[in-house]
Amino acid sequence: MERLAIAYVGRFATTRAKLAAYLRRKLAERDWEGEGAPPVEAIVARFAEAGYIDDRGFAEARAAAFVRRGYGARRLADRLRADGVEGEDAAAARDVAENGAWDAALAFARRRRIGPFAAEPLDPDARRRALAAMLRAGHSLELARKIIACAPDDVPDRIS
Repeated sequence: MERLAIAYVGRFATTRAKLAAYLRRKLAERDWEGEGAPPVEAIVARFAEAGYIDDRGFAEARAAAFVRRGYGARRLADRLRADGVEGEDAAAARDVAENGAWDAALAFARRRRIGPFAAEPLDPDARRRALAAMLRAGHSLELARKIIACAPDDVPDRIS
C-alpha cells in the first residue's frame, strides 16, 4: 500500500484528503477490508510528516494557478473544498487569490474579450452575459462590474 502511495505522491501534486481517498479506493478495488487492511490514515499522516504532502503548498500553488488562469477567490474556495483543503491552509490560499483578484479578473476579461479587451462596447444583453460569466468564474460582483464598465482599449492598471 505504501508503494501505491509513493507512486501517487510522486506523480501528482496532492492533499492529505486526496491521498486518503485514493488509498481507500485502491483498498476497495482489491476487496481488502477488515482487520488485515493497512491503516490509511497512518500512511497519510506519515507522508505528511515526511513532507511528501503539503496541503498549504498545494493550496497556494492552486491559488496562483487560478489567478493566472483568471479565476476568482470564490471558485478557488470551491475547488479547495473539493480537494479537502480547509482551515489555515485554505485561508493562506484565499489570501493569495484576494491579492491577485484584479490580475485574475483582467486575465479572464482578456481571454473572454470583455470590458477593456472587447472589440466594441457591449450591448446590455452582452454585458449581462459577461457579468454572469465573471461571477461564475468566482469574481466579486463589484470587481466584475468595474471590469465590464471599462471602455474598449482602456486597460486600467488598477481600480480601487
